[in-house]
Amino acid sequence: MSRIANYPVVVPDKVEISLTRSEISVKGPLGVLTRQLSPNVKVEKVDNRLEFKVNDRSRQADAMSGTLRALVANMVTGVTQGFEKKLSLVGVGYRAQAQGDKLNLSVGFSHPIAHQMPRGIKAETPTQTEIVIKGADKQLVGQVAAEIRGYRSPEPYKGKGVRYANERIVLKETKKK
Repeated sequence: MSRIANYPVVVPDKVEISLTRSEISVKGPLGVLTRQLSPNVKVEKVDNRLEFKVNDRSRQADAMSGTLRALVANMVTGVTQGFEKKLSLVGVGYRAQAQGDKLNLSVGFSHPIAHQMPRGIKAETPTQTEIVIKGADKQLVGQVAAEIRGYRSPEPYKGKGVRYANERIVLKETKKK
């Protein structure tokens, strides 16, 4: 069995879990997240924790038990604390501005880019060159951050573009004559 699936997920008091045969729903102060369950894995609620057991001894069931445990643990963390990704804009004239559920980017194109935020995701701009993306769903926060970074990825010679806050760009040396 997957070793990560041996550890139960502890459910805090302010989080409600509802289990059906094929779905798990986690409700907390920051929202509600729902996920389909694998038919190879059985989820049991014991006191204030969730335990994951395999239904059969197949390789697929073993892999899915650890994966499902990690996904449910991220759901519980998401509805209690939330997740965030920080992006920074590097370049002359590059700026961002959050307006409601849209993020307006000016990253060196002839036109501004208006990125529509999906439901449950919020974008904040503490300064014109910083973007903070927050939400309860870890996968969706990462996906939105990757889409925003994809508008202008950091280029390898000067490092201009949209990058993650902790990302290091290895700059190439220019061509010599």
